[in-house]
Amino acid sequence: MSKSFKRFDALAAVKTPSNGTGKIDMKPFDITTIFGENALHLNELKARLPKSIWKELKTTIVDNAPLQSDVADAVAVVMKNWATERGATHYTHWFQPLTGFTAEKHDSFITPNQGGGAVAEFSGKELVQGEPDASSFPSGGLRPTFEARGYTVWDPTSPAFIVENENGSTLCIPTAFASWKGEALDHKTPLLRSAEALNKAGLRALGLFGIEAKRVTSTVGAEQEYFLIDKEFFYRRPDLVLSGRSLFGAVPPKGQELDDHYFGSIDDRVLSFMLDLERELYRLGVPVKTRHNEVAPGQYEIAPIFETSNVAADHQQLTMIMLRKTARKYGLVCVMHEKPFAGLNGSGKHTNWSVSTSEGLNLLDPGNDPHSNMLFLFFCSAVIRSVYKHQDLLRAVIASAGNDHRLGANEAPPAIISIFLGDQLDDVFTQLKAGDLKSSKAGGLLGLGTPVLPPLHKHAGDRNRTSPFAFTGNKFEFRAVGSAQTISLPVTALNTIMAEALDELSDQLEAKLKDHDFETALLSVLSESSKESAPILFNGDGYSDNWQEEAASRGLLNLKTTMDALPMLNSEKNAALFGKYKVLSKAELDSRFEILVDQYFKGINIEGETTASMVQTMIVPAVVRYINELAAVLDRGKSVGLTVAGTERTAKKLASELDLLIEANEKLIKQNAELGGDTEHEKAEHMRTNIIPAMNKVREVADRLEKIVADDYWPIPTYRDMLFVK
Repeated sequence: MSKSFKRFDALAAVKTPSNGTGKIDMKPFDITTIFGENALHLNELKARLPKSIWKELKTTIVDNAPLQSDVADAVAVVMKNWATERGATHYTHWFQPLTGFTAEKHDSFITPNQGGGAVAEFSGKELVQGEPDASSFPSGGLRPTFEARGYTVWDPTSPAFIVENENGSTLCIPTAFASWKGEALDHKTPLLRSAEALNKAGLRALGLFGIEAKRVTSTVGAEQEYFLIDKEFFYRRPDLVLSGRSLFGAVPPKGQELDDHYFGSIDDRVLSFMLDLERELYRLGVPVKTRHNEVAPGQYEIAPIFETSNVAADHQQLTMIMLRKTARKYGLVCVMHEKPFAGLNGSGKHTNWSVSTSEGLNLLDPGNDPHSNMLFLFFCSAVIRSVYKHQDLLRAVIASAGNDHRLGANEAPPAIISIFLGDQLDDVFTQLKAGDLKSSKAGGLLGLGTPVLPPLHKHAGDRNRTSPFAFTGNKFEFRAVGSAQTISLPVTALNTIMAEALDELSDQLEAKLKDHDFETALLSVLSESSKESAPILFNGDGYSDNWQEEAASRGLLNLKTTMDALPMLNSEKNAALFGKYKVLSKAELDSRFEILVDQYFKGINIEGETTASMVQTMIVPAVVRYINELAAVLDRGKSVGLTVAGTERTAKKLASELDLLIEANEKLIKQNAELGGDTEHEKAEHMRTNIIPAMNKVREVADRLEKIVADDYWPIPTYRDMLFVK
């Protein structure tokens, strides 16, 4: 009787040197020397361009002045020379289509000349505009398939960079992506539009305070959580390969309950990967700052320093690319699904967001006495107002099938959007509602009971990990964003709702200034806004059942699933918002809704079909083989008079569970064949209503069988294998 030892082949391969040793030349390096060496930053452009050209280019980047053709030509020459000095033979317009990933088409610098040779050329026209095929990217109805023309256009505010391969290098030029008719087919274009809307509203508000600034920008730092799995295990799991998450897997006796992985000592193999990753990100100019073990075994985090939102979004995409690329060098696979392992913490992308001036003034920094910092209170009130008014939109822009597994579980914020301010600011805004600002709670010093340890400067407020939108010192942390998601759409939403809130508060302030002095008018506006937005503030436990009831009494939305949340995206209210600020037209917004619904449907459809296939071709055969072995034992035992009652009970239990598994899988197969309707929305509803429950039922039985079937018969790597075997 043959057995399948593929799982044990994987276990053996993990221990062999052939499985990616991770041995590379990691000599000590000076971060300040290598930082940005593969990115064409402004200082490098300034050093290489004529002064007059540099002045014009800077005006375009800083003041949004139109780009002149002579400037583009000069930059193209500098960019080509800089890239070829680093071994680049090709260039690509690097863009972010509505897949949520990046895209690129490579063109050679080489152009044949009349003498039969070739020269390296790159013109301003080639720099500024490209023409990839736009028909095969998702457009949500903006473009019929037969209309293929699309344009990429250079974004001079985000640095070009070099991507290296052992056989050559490529110049990557960050670009926007639009259709022949001018509709945005990407995530960058709306993000840039939202940044301009925030800039105008922010400058207007600063003007009321008598403060001058060239620009107001949002700044972002996105913390990326991820899992690392040995490739030998990963490629023996069709569910991980095709869907990014384990569709089967019994929870092992030990998971994360001992809290021994969080911030623990980093395994040598993983640390080697991290060091290599960070070096490459430094060279690309990505300012990564933090690395550590996360809560679940096999889970980790990397976090950068703040950058302007557009550059941060580009760098976040680069970080995800480099995570996957570098992991392969060490025989690992980086998994960024929001919930790759049931029963363990999922992965988020905590998006830290703030608002600053080009002169470096953080407008969300409360200072030592927030009650007297009226500029901070104005901008913070705008944030609170915007989140309260558009809680539906913020829930919609982080909605995905993967995030549905994570939101509301005991490692992530609930699906209810609320704001945590902390004790100090909560007290200040309570005073503000009453219209009487008197004081700010102080943090003081914290003694630890021994003279060996110096006293700590205690913050005036604690942190709340259950809050989806928490104030964390001089920024807000949007904790509900999913690990696999692009940050561009959530940040676009934050920028836009903030612009609206600033304009509304500015309108109210200007109206009151007709009859009151500035201080009286400002206090009145902020007090009224605080009263109106108060229901969104919550400092308590977001995991508690009581919060569900309290949130409902406050009128807060509890959009538990993607299909509950997505219809809010292109509601009349939100369409009016994006239209007012020229961030997304109604057609562009509708297209995002259609694409996200389609991605939800297709993602779960893949999971459903993968589940059915793995049961039929892997799990059922393994169980049958084990039952056959037990049956042989029963026959032999009875023939010689042995007591085999225990073996018989096990065989009967297996047979019973196998019948349940086959029955549940047949129901799933039937549901997979019935897509549930003609429209994408109907199909997506079918996935939520029928496919997900059917998959869950199949998994329940399969996971029970995993605990009964002999270990050497089970056909796929287990959680114990993948999470604990290093």
